[in-house]
Amino acid sequence: MSDKIHDCDLVVVGSGAAGMSAAVTAAYHGLEVVVVEKDDVLGGATAWSGGWMWVPLNPLAKRAGIDEDPETVRTYLRHELGERYDPARIDAFLDAGPKMVSFFETHTALQFADGNAIADIHGDTPGAGTGGRSVIAAPFDGRELGKSIHKLRKTMPETAFLGMPIQAGPDLMAFLTFTRSFTSFLHVTRRFTRHLYDLARYGRAMQLVNGVALIGRLAKSADDMGVETWVSSPAKRLIEDGERVAGVVVDTPQGEVTLRARCGVVLATGGFPNDIERRRELFPRTPTGKEHWALPPESASGDGLRLGEAVGGQVDTSLYSPVAWAPVSRVPYGGGREGHFPHIIDRGKPGIIGVLRSGKRFVNEAHGYYDYVDAMIKAVHEGEEVCSWLICTHRFQRRYGIGITRPAPAPFKHWIRKGYLKAGRTIEELANNCGIDLEDLKRTIEAYNEYARHGEDPEFGRGSTPYNRKQGDPSHQPNPCVAPLDEGPFYAVKVVPGCFGTFAGLKANEHAQVLNESGEPIPGLYAVGTDMASIMGGFYPAGGINLGPAVTFGYIAGCHAAGQRDGSSTERVASASATEGRYP
Repeated sequence: MSDKIHDCDLVVVGSGAAGMSAAVTAAYHGLEVVVVEKDDVLGGATAWSGGWMWVPLNPLAKRAGIDEDPETVRTYLRHELGERYDPARIDAFLDAGPKMVSFFETHTALQFADGNAIADIHGDTPGAGTGGRSVIAAPFDGRELGKSIHKLRKTMPETAFLGMPIQAGPDLMAFLTFTRSFTSFLHVTRRFTRHLYDLARYGRAMQLVNGVALIGRLAKSADDMGVETWVSSPAKRLIEDGERVAGVVVDTPQGEVTLRARCGVVLATGGFPNDIERRRELFPRTPTGKEHWALPPESASGDGLRLGEAVGGQVDTSLYSPVAWAPVSRVPYGGGREGHFPHIIDRGKPGIIGVLRSGKRFVNEAHGYYDYVDAMIKAVHEGEEVCSWLICTHRFQRRYGIGITRPAPAPFKHWIRKGYLKAGRTIEELANNCGIDLEDLKRTIEAYNEYARHGEDPEFGRGSTPYNRKQGDPSHQPNPCVAPLDEGPFYAVKVVPGCFGTFAGLKANEHAQVLNESGEPIPGLYAVGTDMASIMGGFYPAGGINLGPAVTFGYIAGCHAAGQRDGSSTERVASASATEGRYP
């Protein structure tokens, strides 16, 4: 044991949305909380995410007149998750989610904007929502954090414009149309002018949206409530007092410190997307563990799972998928540096298709990002590289962009020189440059174009669900997701399996308590976010099903830990959070 000892009520290991939610909740209820973060900045993978949270029955939807029966949501999840439906944790999530939103809205700096126009991914499934189940953090002015802004992770470079985060919805649409709309031009001009000022004065973006706004607002809430945040301080091992987890040893820049925690430890380190050995063991089609490209920061490397296992926790490997797939393209920046671009927006727009090396389509491209990779893995034969190509026309690239290449007027031909964007004046030339089977590609495009000219896609039904149409271009009719590829030059980007994070995690109960081999809670130990096995059973029924449960179970863990301090029940703590506004 180190000779430096620090006493507190609760230690949170990790500073993504789940960990910060637990910390802020517990601090509001009077606990002395310390957050320890391995990286030199706060935010984890959340700060690089789109920031959307799937929280059905939330108060923003109810205020807008969307008042669903909880059983409708359960119906959707039962059909989506099948035998992996976990009634206790699903009920806890559906009950606590709305209370979580109300708590943060009422008592903290975390405010929300609604996603009332966002549909669930699989619109044909019974109980699928057509809107009202999503929320996102409201835009945040980073100047409110004061000096703490320098502790905040910056937006993922590949999804920002010169470091400026852009939010899906009206903000993104303005950037896509600013050469065609005076209103959009004014919006972009104001945003970009302010961003240049912030870069010059602060050295970073200060108009925060998406995941970085969520972390910024949680960090502000943590500061307001006296939560200590230690960066560059990885957790090394948990401390046990009998059967109870009673603290953690942390390697700080000043040396090892033993943090003794009266109410326990919350593991929120971001799962194992960069743990090569566990990826090799659990991921499909990854014999070395390296045939995969993770989007979360490198520090998300399985620390929480190892800490939990060391004291008897169990990793649930029975999920349908251990990983939250996302299609990515590898971005060559030069000098040996490489990035990874997540293909979230471009696939649903009209005038693009995804094909395998065989030249054949394999999926409805406008479906969810997880669905795209899941279908790609299933379609590629064993022994072959798992990859596909997104193919579009010059007109498409200039209107919407593809991958890291931006729409007009941004230049893009340097990406052709770098080899990222493949080009061909004809389909024959493009197929040759990509190594795609020419004859099958020609047949694929001819068959697709025949129906696409009328806005139809009988093979995969693209544009047939509300989610599909939301991903498309509403100005393109009759189908916002379908247009022919009928005029060159043509471009293509190679897409490979990547992920937003992992689903396999520590087994936990409805209170976020980690379970031992016998299925009993380990006293004093919680797991939230992707350190906890996903309540979705390894499926991806809606956008935001990582962050929504993460923030909700962070709230649940914070309430439960606060209840342990003086014997108050979790239910009373949660109720007071949502209604009375005080710790009972």
